[in-house]
Amino acid sequence: MPSVRTATIRRRATVIGSGVALALIAAAVVVPVVTGWDVATRAARSADDRAIAPLHGLWVPHVGAATAAAVLIAVLAWRFGDRWALTLSWRALLASSAVAAATWMLALAFVDGPTGISRVLGNPYEYLRTAREVDDIGVLLTTYVSRIPYAADDNWVTHVAGHPPGMLLFFVALVRLGLGSDFTAGIVVSLVAATLPAAVLTTLRALGAEAVARRAAPFLVFTPAAVFLAVSADAVIATVGAWGIASLAVAASRPRTAAMIAWAAVAGIVLGATVMMSYGMLLLGILALAVLIATRRWVLLPIAAATASAVVLGFAAGGFALWEAYPVLAARYADGIASERPYAYWVWGNLAALAICAGPAVGGAIAATAVSPEARRRSAVRWLIVAGALMVLLADLSGMSKAEVERIWLPFVPWLTIAFAFVPAPWRRRLLAAQLVWALLVQHLLYTVW
Repeated sequence: MPSVRTATIRRRATVIGSGVALALIAAAVVVPVVTGWDVATRAARSADDRAIAPLHGLWVPHVGAATAAAVLIAVLAWRFGDRWALTLSWRALLASSAVAAATWMLALAFVDGPTGISRVLGNPYEYLRTAREVDDIGVLLTTYVSRIPYAADDNWVTHVAGHPPGMLLFFVALVRLGLGSDFTAGIVVSLVAATLPAAVLTTLRALGAEAVARRAAPFLVFTPAAVFLAVSADAVIATVGAWGIASLAVAASRPRTAAMIAWAAVAGIVLGATVMMSYGMLLLGILALAVLIATRRWVLLPIAAATASAVVLGFAAGGFALWEAYPVLAARYADGIASERPYAYWVWGNLAALAICAGPAVGGAIAATAVSPEARRRSAVRWLIVAGALMVLLADLSGMSKAEVERIWLPFVPWLTIAFAFVPAPWRRRLLAAQLVWALLVQHLLYTVW
């Protein structure tokens, strides 16, 4: 029977895809060790001999006070995840997805104790310390580009220099609201990131794929990426961008012109703000185009583009021009760590780091989607997954993301994770278990810098 043959093909694709992802991870870890290939920066090599490529982290097996809680959450997610996603009302699903995601992220982070929340943002190369020193936003914007080069006497620290000012301004706002301690800011970032699954679910439902959204929900919430989403500034970028795409999808689903225009304008503003947080988020334009291709609502394009451009031009009027800043950043990157990271390794090592972050089973999910008749019928969902893969490919080939992509590519991960909705039904709980166990292993075996 064709259905039996199709099921067999999907099962094989799932196994092969997962196996390829695991093999890629193994190769990325083992090849530098066996060959002596020098793939890390000088600073990373001298910092600790436990450093392990392709991650920006250390091999440090450990357990912590929250280990039992993290394991318990994983067991409950495996036992009840599908029932939760398939039976709750839609609003209850969205609300509970945020609560569950926050619980999962914080449980994993607290395996390392309170420092699991505070250490990342407290790093001097991050945004928070700089944010505490900002007393004039106007001066910040007008001097931003001049402080990017290494040669500048008052050059920005790594993460501030590597991004437009939007991300720094987020932390400036936290400081001025009295939420600027390392620990408190970490909690805020984690709570923001907890709404990321809801944004993706909202997008899917607006595109007429609620059933797909419900099947994907447990994988979006209990993702191994939670290890890196908790307290990573890139998690904020991922979440803001996802809500921008969700707003565009909602706009495309509105029957009334006024509502459609309003939501498209909101989408443009949010996506414009995302670009002002990270240069790489220009790639979200691919995801936005995927939404428009799927819905054929091309009238939304000029509206969203105009409001997104207004955000970028608003920053330019304030003193920061994106098009002037990027070449300066590229020069700093080429003069710095990029020169010590071989492209020949990282062009595929990055993909291994992504597989560690998203979970190697995502390879099986993508392979299953590629041969799934349902995925072919649900063109809107297929376009989102294809857009996610294309964003990764372009970011990888650009050479501007050599290493550290376990955090840098967090905005791409959820759109690939949607593919779990198309794995064979008998494999759903197996793959969810694999994802949960993988997250626990990454958290307990590695000291994740992010």
